[in-house]
Amino acid sequence: MKAINPLSKLLALGLIFTLYSGCSDQSGIKDPLGRTLKSHTINYVDAPIVIDGKLTEAPWESAATVGPFVFPWEVGNNEGTRAKLLWDDQYLYVSFVCDDAHISAEHTERDSPVYRDDCVEVFTSPNPDQLEKYFNLEMNARAAHLDFFHPEGPGSKANWDPEILIATRFNGTLNDDSDSDQSWTLEVAIPFTAFAEVAKHTPPQDGDEWRLNLNRLGDKTNHELSQWSPGDPDNQGFHAPQFFGRVFFKK
Repeated sequence: MKAINPLSKLLALGLIFTLYSGCSDQSGIKDPLGRTLKSHTINYVDAPIVIDGKLTEAPWESAATVGPFVFPWEVGNNEGTRAKLLWDDQYLYVSFVCDDAHISAEHTERDSPVYRDDCVEVFTSPNPDQLEKYFNLEMNARAAHLDFFHPEGPGSKANWDPEILIATRFNGTLNDDSDSDQSWTLEVAIPFTAFAEVAKHTPPQDGDEWRLNLNRLGDKTNHELSQWSPGDPDNQGFHAPQFFGRVFFKK
């Protein structure tokens, strides 16, 4: 039997490792606290999605949720949230179903402080190579929203006015704490053109990765704070792109 040169063996193992790493989805990427970042695959849809808050189209019904929201700061009653993501050549679609015993929202104007109401949020950094450049879209149970672009990370702010499509529905009564409600639903379509300044491709190409987080705030009755990809438990706040999860577009 021919002897194997130890150096050749090491080189071969290195080549195998390199090939494996190149094919890997890098699922072991960590956040600044050493936790593996959450990840989710967003499926492409051919059928039209009607933004009406009903979520009755087949793609919504078959789509998997992003997974349970977490409560890094243990604020509020820890009510559940189920979020889903879809995409086509024009829009990123996001839906939220929020368990809520007391649905409340007062603000109706664009760029008003909707985060003081029952509110959900989409934070996204569409180019992982420029993680500090991120967008935030915050929407309350009355479909009012605010939106900003942060070109140099938290603390910077620029106007950003995407022409979104948005709808909400209630399983309960709005602004009446004398009874108990069940849930509210929000559905939104965000045009990919709104991310063209930062994203590598608009619309995304098959396999593209963005960084993204989904957040929820409660109103004065139940001021909970929850999110999909957990932030720093010692620093309460959603404006932390280094903790955003990873999403992959699949066509």
